Amino acid sequence: MGISLFSDSYFMKEALKEAERAFEREEIPVGAVIVCNDIIVARAHNLTETLNDVTAHAEMQAFTAAATNLGGKYLSECTLYVSLEPCVMCAGAAFWTRIGKIVWGASDDKRGFSQISEAILHPRTEIVSGIMENECSMILKEFFLRKR
Repeated sequence: MGISLFSDSYFMKEALKEAERAFEREEIPVGAVIVCNDIIVARAHNLTETLNDVTAHAEMQAFTAAATNLGGKYLSECTLYVSLEPCVMCAGAAFWTRIGKIVWGASDDKRGFSQISEAILHPRTEIVSGIMENECSMILKEFFLRKR
C-alpha cells in the first residue's frame, strides 16, 4: 500500500457521514467507504431494513459498489473504512475481495469478527482499529437509546 495524502481520520469521517445517512433512514448507523489511491470508489451504509435483507450490511454494499466501479472483484489495493468492526459475514467477504486494509472505528464486542478469529481475514489484509472510536460509538448508542 502506498503513502496516503489523507489520514485514516479523514476517510473515517466519510464513513461516519454514511452512518448518519443510515441513522436518518432508521437503519443501524454503520457506514463504509472504500478508498483506492486516495480516491473514494464506494460509499455505503446499512440497508438491511430498506432492502429487507440481513446481508445488506454497509461493508457488503461497499464491496459490490467498489468492484463495479473498479471493474474487478479483487480489492487488494484498496482500504475499507467502516464505522463499526465488521461481523464474521463481512470479514469473510473481505477475505474473498482480498482487501488490502481494513480500518474501523468502534469495536463490536458482541458480533465483531475478532471475537472469533482475525484469521477470517486474508493473511495480507492490514488491520487498524479505534479510529474516531468515540464518534463511531456515539452514533450507535444514540440510535439504540432512541429505539428503547
